[in-house]
Order: sequence, then C-alpha cells, then structure tokens
Amino acid sequence: MKPKTASQPSSHHPSGNGQSPPAVSNGFPAVEADIDRRLSDIESKLIEIRRHLHANPEPSREERETSKYIAARLTEAGIEARLGRDGLGVIADLDIGQPGPDVPRIAIRSDIDALWIQDIKTSAYASKRPGLCHACGHDAHTSVVLGAALTSAGLNHDSRKPFPWSAKLRFIFQPAEECAEGARSMVEQGAVENVGAIIAGHVDPERQWGTVGVRYGALTANCDEVEVIVEGKGGHSARPFHTKDPIAAAAHLITALYSFLPRSVDSRNPSVFSVGKVSGGTLPNVIPDKVEILGSLRTLDQQTRTRLKDRIEEIVHGAKEASGTAMHLRFFEPIDGVYNDTRVTSFVEEAAIRVIGRDNVQEITQASMGGEDFAEYLTRVPGSLLRIGCAPPGFTAPFLHAPDFDVDERVIVLGARILLRAALLLSSQGQSAE
Repeated sequence: MKPKTASQPSSHHPSGNGQSPPAVSNGFPAVEADIDRRLSDIESKLIEIRRHLHANPEPSREERETSKYIAARLTEAGIEARLGRDGLGVIADLDIGQPGPDVPRIAIRSDIDALWIQDIKTSAYASKRPGLCHACGHDAHTSVVLGAALTSAGLNHDSRKPFPWSAKLRFIFQPAEECAEGARSMVEQGAVENVGAIIAGHVDPERQWGTVGVRYGALTANCDEVEVIVEGKGGHSARPFHTKDPIAAAAHLITALYSFLPRSVDSRNPSVFSVGKVSGGTLPNVIPDKVEILGSLRTLDQQTRTRLKDRIEEIVHGAKEASGTAMHLRFFEPIDGVYNDTRVTSFVEEAAIRVIGRDNVQEITQASMGGEDFAEYLTRVPGSLLRIGCAPPGFTAPFLHAPDFDVDERVIVLGARILLRAALLLSSQGQSAE
C-alpha cells in the first residue's frame, strides 16, 4: 500500500475536538517538498543508524553509549547537543530561520532504552547483547527524531537561499522510559523549560505502515504500582496452628482484590488491577514468615484512580484483621495517563494528513490501558503522542515487547516527515494551550 499524499491543507475537522484544522501558509508546500527531498537523501543513513542501535541495545539507566552515539550524530550535523545527567539522554536546541521572541519552542521527544528480552531474530542487525533487545521500537523512535533533527540542520545551513520558515525546535532523546524514570529526570534537567508544546510518535505494530492513529484526550492509562508485604509467623507445614500463615493471607488478599475492586467503581469507566509477582517461602514443608505481592493498578480518570486506591487500602486492612498477619501497603512509581492536548493534536493530525492523506489517518476510538511516561512532560506543557503504523503491508507484525519484534523501516522517514511538519507548524503558528 502506498500512502496517499495531501499537499494542500485539509478541510477535515479533527474528530471530537470542536475546532477547525490549523491554518497553513501558502508557502508551506515548498517547505514540505524540501523536507521530503532531504529525508529521502538520508533515508539509508537513518536506517543504518536504526540498525546500529538495534544491534547495540542498552537497558534503562545504562544508555551511556547510546547517548554518546546520538550526540555524535547531532554534532556532525552542526547541532549543539547536551548530554544528560550521568551521561544519560541528550537534549539539543535548533533555531531555523529568524524566529521572533513570541515563537514558541516545540520539543520532539524520543525514548532510547531497550528491554531485558532475548532477541530471537536472525537478521544481520539482531541484538549483539544476550537477553537484551529493542522490543518496543525505541531504536526506531530515536532514528525518527534524529531524522527530523538532521533535516532541520540541513534546512538551516543551506547557503543557496534563506529558509522561508521560522521555527524554534528542541530534540529530546530520553533514557529510562521502560522503568518510568526518564521523563521525570529530563524534566528536572530543564527539558521543557521555555517549551510551548511537545510532540512524539510511537510505532504501532497493530497498524500497517502508511497509516497513523490519532487520539484527542486520554490515550494511555494512569499507572500505579502496588506492593503489599505480608508478615506472619512461620513454622512447620504440619502444624499451621502454630503459625500466622502469610501465604494463606496473601491468597485471601489477592482473591479479595480481584473480586471486589471491579465492583467498587462504575463499570463503564475502564480500570484494571493485576498481580504480577507473588514471592515467599523456600521449602514445601515450611510456612514462611513473609510474602511479597507486587501488582499494578491502571485507570483512565482520576476519580476512579482515587476510589480504587482507597478500596485497596480498605481490602488490605480487612485481610490483615481476618488473618492476624501484618500487611504493609505501598503505592509507588506512579505515571499519569497521556492526555493529548486538543490544539496540539490538531496540528499533528494536519501534518499527518498532509503526508499520507485523510484516509490513512485513523481515529483511535479507545484509550490504551498501557502506560507511557510521556505523560510526565504533559503535566508541564501541552502535547500530543501519535501512533505510527510499522507493520509491513499485508503482514501481521509481532506485538510490542515480543522477542521477535521488528518494524518496516520505512516508518523512520514517514515518522520524521510527520513530526517535523507538525513541529514547524506549531512553532510558527501554534500557541500553548491555556
């Protein structure tokens, strides 16, 4: 499938946002043609970059070589790059043309960390590190944003003619997305200071290459990790009456949580609680002293989130009283849901329409219950996250976090075309949402 192009402004009114698409200057098609030509010229280089990153993955909190590699590619293009704290992550600013003081700086964000998953692909660029691979597309995200940055530098440095468009851009290469720490760290280091809006893309293997998914409002869930330490009194398995069995108490607690949490809130508001780890004991004939329970709570609205956290506390208290054990509850590593700003999303959607045509820009009708720490930026500035199809046309691609995950590499140039257009439009015409 070849994506349809749309070189003229769309008359489409974005779904559900109640406003017209952003106005586009008559001179913008010439800018778009220049962008596309330059990206086409460096496509093989961007694919080479992506394959290097894929073959040399680094996990969350350890992306130092990846960060140095990204900074080197930016420096080669004449873009001043700043390494993040402890050498993790990169931030780079670039002004195009002669933007005035009222032009907002627009940030384009990518994530750079890999996952502790064994790569089972046999391709030449398969991971060289045992047990570690880019199974969530962060290598592609990095290549997309590098493509936008390198193209922006080329536009700015063309001595043949001044670039007829003014923009202020910031490129953010964020570590530690998978452990939900990186965005917070980058914000602390000034990643969104003086930024009017932030945009990003995430590859989506459930969509074919040449299509994108756009969502106004809630895109991902609020995520809270839940820990309960059950402390009892251990003893011989033949004499449970001498003990306060933490395993029995943990089993009762998990059953109660699964039974009562769904009935504690309006069933029309999506929420899910799951236990992912239960750990305790070492021998079949010994009742242990302690059991650890780890789970996650995911919700789409704050009222449901607050209600379910209150109910978890009540259920834990009841299980503690019934079992005679001590139970210590902790909520940690909270991530707010990604909530796409209406105005910013309208620019992102318009940019996508101009690249692939209206028919290939799809509305995301339901929010995901997954988490994404892009939300951390959105607590400071308005922004939008786009889903970019990466499955080869006609094929079913492995899901995210699968050991054989891969992308149709044409997604790199496609993503860069869309995100750079959106950033230029936002920087020149958009304003921060109030």
